[in-house]
Amino acid sequence: KMTADSEMEIKEAFNRAQKGHNNKAKLVAVLKNRYNTLEDKTLFHEKFIHYLKYAMIVYKREPAVENVIEFVAKFASKEDEEEEDDHPFLTFIFNFLLESHKANSHAVRFRVCQLINKLLGSMSENAQIDDDLFDSLHQAMLIRVTDKFPNVRIQAALAMTRLQQPQDPDCPTVSAYMLILDNDSNAEVRRAVLSCIAMSPITLVKVLKRTRDVKESVRKLAYQVLADKVHVKALSIAQRVTLLEEGLHDTSGTAVKTRLLPSWLKHLDGDVVLLLPRLDVENCSETALEVLKAIFTNMPEEEMLKDRVKLIPGDALSCENVIYWRALCEFVRAKGDEGEEMLEKILPDAATYADYLQGTVPVLSEAQRAEFNSLEMAMRKEFISQQLIHLVGCLDTNEEGGRKRVLAVLQELLCRPQTPASLVSLLTEKLLSLIPDDNRRIQMVAEIISDVREPIAEAGPPLDEAQDRRRQIKLAEVKVRILEARQALDDCIAAQEFSNAAQFKDSITELENQRNLVLQEAAEGSQPVDREVRTEKSDPDTLLRCLTMCAELLKQMNIKTRIGPTLSAIVSSLIVPCIANAHPAVRNMAVVCLGTSALHSKELAKAHMVLLLQIAQLDEVKIRISALRSIIDLLLLFSFQLLSEKPVTQATPASHSPGGQEEEEPTEEKGDLAGDTAQSILQLLSEFLDGEVSDLRTETAQGLAKLMYMDRFSSAKMFSRLVLLWYNPVTEGDTSLRHCLGVFFQLYARESRAHQEVVGESFLPTVRTLMNAPATSPLAEVDPSNVVELLVELTRPGTLIKPSVCVHDSMALRVCGEILKDQTAPEVRLYAKTLNNLEVSANEGTRQELHALLLEVTQVTPANQVAQVTPANQVARVTPANQVARVTPANQVARVTPANQVTRVTPANQVTRVTPANQVARVTPANQVARVTPANQVTQVTSANPHPNAR
Repeated sequence: KMTADSEMEIKEAFNRAQKGHNNKAKLVAVLKNRYNTLEDKTLFHEKFIHYLKYAMIVYKREPAVENVIEFVAKFASKEDEEEEDDHPFLTFIFNFLLESHKANSHAVRFRVCQLINKLLGSMSENAQIDDDLFDSLHQAMLIRVTDKFPNVRIQAALAMTRLQQPQDPDCPTVSAYMLILDNDSNAEVRRAVLSCIAMSPITLVKVLKRTRDVKESVRKLAYQVLADKVHVKALSIAQRVTLLEEGLHDTSGTAVKTRLLPSWLKHLDGDVVLLLPRLDVENCSETALEVLKAIFTNMPEEEMLKDRVKLIPGDALSCENVIYWRALCEFVRAKGDEGEEMLEKILPDAATYADYLQGTVPVLSEAQRAEFNSLEMAMRKEFISQQLIHLVGCLDTNEEGGRKRVLAVLQELLCRPQTPASLVSLLTEKLLSLIPDDNRRIQMVAEIISDVREPIAEAGPPLDEAQDRRRQIKLAEVKVRILEARQALDDCIAAQEFSNAAQFKDSITELENQRNLVLQEAAEGSQPVDREVRTEKSDPDTLLRCLTMCAELLKQMNIKTRIGPTLSAIVSSLIVPCIANAHPAVRNMAVVCLGTSALHSKELAKAHMVLLLQIAQLDEVKIRISALRSIIDLLLLFSFQLLSEKPVTQATPASHSPGGQEEEEPTEEKGDLAGDTAQSILQLLSEFLDGEVSDLRTETAQGLAKLMYMDRFSSAKMFSRLVLLWYNPVTEGDTSLRHCLGVFFQLYARESRAHQEVVGESFLPTVRTLMNAPATSPLAEVDPSNVVELLVELTRPGTLIKPSVCVHDSMALRVCGEILKDQTAPEVRLYAKTLNNLEVSANEGTRQELHALLLEVTQVTPANQVAQVTPANQVARVTPANQVARVTPANQVARVTPANQVTRVTPANQVTRVTPANQVARVTPANQVARVTPANQVTQVTSANPHPNAR
């Protein structure tokens, strides 16, 4: 039987366990010895649970309580170590916890899950428990992982670690884990599941998805879990590349550099070159370069230089070792003077490398390119050549001889017809990088273009076809006569007519002399003459090469360099004629060259702007996009005054919204545009926004955002169009468009007060379009309150870089005027909510004008149109100078001071009855709205930039 001494020992053990410095193993051993001496352990169990309950009602992670929980777990698990089959105390503890897991107190539920977690974690690896107990624990924890308290869910998820069966595709624990990873809103819960989920083909996909989680801590842990639990060979090439590409650009990129990459290299015996074939370097070269440079950061210099040679033999070149060579050279060169000595060990001098490069660039005939096997080999060789050309940028070209040799080789490669077209742009870029002067660059490229388009060829005299025909006929006649004479000679010899035979023999000799004479004349007529001529080539491949070099030249030139005679000749003789070429690739490159060259000459831009506009409407999508980019660049550089030297005030033409609703009441537009032509351009761009071509729509939106941000034009209506486009469900899959506009709205609004005025002016047209959108329009799915919240946040004075007068004053006046137009309109409730969210300034005149309008609004607006401001119908806080009293959760108006109380409204959204005449109470001598006390202010919870698809 249990004695009072035993009870005192339990109590003393719990008291001493609270202190962290005590040896818990000794306490467990002493209490365990006492427990083993008891015959009837029922009373011990009851007292043990009695003292345990004191700790289980504490939710806060107090050190003393944590020590007690740790002590209980060790005491219960010690029985598991000593007894193999029977675990009476452990079973008793589990049953007690299972009975308590549905307690109303979240503290008790938390401690129950925590204890189950620690008990299961403390059991030995080969421990076994009863099947019924296993099922009960499993079901209880499956319930608790859906608890409304995150800490309870965390402990429940951790407790199920040893209950999961990853081999079973229908395991409920694994299913619960995957559901939590996808749907739980608490980042710490997702982290807990990531730390304990077992890897399988099913769960791997979910863990990979968490590398794109909205929380950095979750993404970082996901990379660590992949590094610790997943072998590099278990991932596909696409998964590896995506992991590295996203991870190295993530703010948690250190996890990739310090955990994931070292883990993968460990699986490959530390050989970096063996990792590269698993990353598909041919198609993902930039990712491979970033990976290599990240590895080199933590690699000793001796290991980097191990087995390195200055030149890799041509037959030993592969995609992997050449990109490793390039990455190493670029990494060392980036060190500056510090890496010069090391660079000399891995790269030869410029002249030697130029000769090496000349011999490695592939030369394949058209027949070889047509064969599949040869094509695959050609693509591999082209990739190797690209990396070798990139290495030209790492050479030391300060020495004149070496630089001239490199220039000569690059020029020779560009002139060679067999050089792959994919290398032309890169070769031109490296060639121009060695020539600092723009005039020399232009001259050099012009000479190469001339050699490529009009190659030198040897030519003979013109062939006289009639004379050649007569010669051939004469030769045939002589041959026939010789055959006839020989036949007659044979007949005479057979008939023994030797005198006649002698005559025939003489005639044969004469005929043979005539034949030789004719052959000699034919040979002399076809003999080549030492003369060189230039023949112009106009095939698509040649034109594309020339245009590519021209485009690279224009891109490398200083924007201030004007178009000289040489470039003018290239534009007129090469670029403009190619605009009408039948080959789409040639036309596209010609449009790019024309747009780029126009940036260097305002006159050229004026001359060809109409042509670019026509191309943007009529040609193939890719060419239209190139023309549109050129148009936007020209307008950014020269503004709309490019179209007219006399600027006039421009109003954007009426346009249709993406939902099909025409905006009937245009707002006032600001800025100086350039007459009718500018109107036409904006009308054209508006039509592109409504088009079905996604790429063209995205490019147009980006161009309009650039023009508005650079103040090339100012239009509230166009801003409204962009906002509606951003929210339109049609653009949900266009991440580039959504990202661009999301950044533009913030930058545009914070730049100046004039920009905020444009945003404010776009408020009413935007709301009107959304509210009037038909049910069949995609805009009918957009929540107008979300859009309103965005526009209000963008126009807050606190967002401006330079503080200025708030535009909310004018917005409030316009909103009040809109309410007074039609009090029964469905958007009145939304407008009223907006009024409560605006930060009205302390200007006396504005406040009085707004107060008068609000009085008129409250008198004419029906009681059922009072806005729902917050989920509890609370009035939002404005500014300290103009705060509106907040109501209580029971729909009551907040008390201000005992002298200025507002009577409580009814729960049915009724308007406050202040006086018998329903007039607004005099709160202050100036009839100002009373300022609430700090105790009655409710914190605003609206986001700064709401979006329907925010992660």
